[in-house]
Amino acid sequence: MKDWPLYEVFIRSKAGLHHRHVGSLHAADDTMAIEHARDVYCRRNEGVSIWVVKSDDIVANDPAESDALFNPAENKVYRHPTFYDLPDNVKHM
Repeated sequence: MKDWPLYEVFIRSKAGLHHRHVGSLHAADDTMAIEHARDVYCRRNEGVSIWVVKSDDIVANDPAESDALFNPAENKVYRHPTFYDLPDNVKHM
């Protein structure tokens, strides 16, 4: 088991919602990872969809370089439409 790759698990709790990261697990292959994710993270029908991704396949930015990566968007207020009024019947926004 120590040679099995580490997988990150993402679950969608309801149709129309985003998948969210719920944890990690080790598995021998992709099929086993899905089955183990179902058994561990969806025991009480918490999900409608499961994604598993090998941790080694995830690429992330260096937290030390976050300012250079994210600061250019600060002066573009139109990218953050917080000033719009949303109708009451809009869900999951």
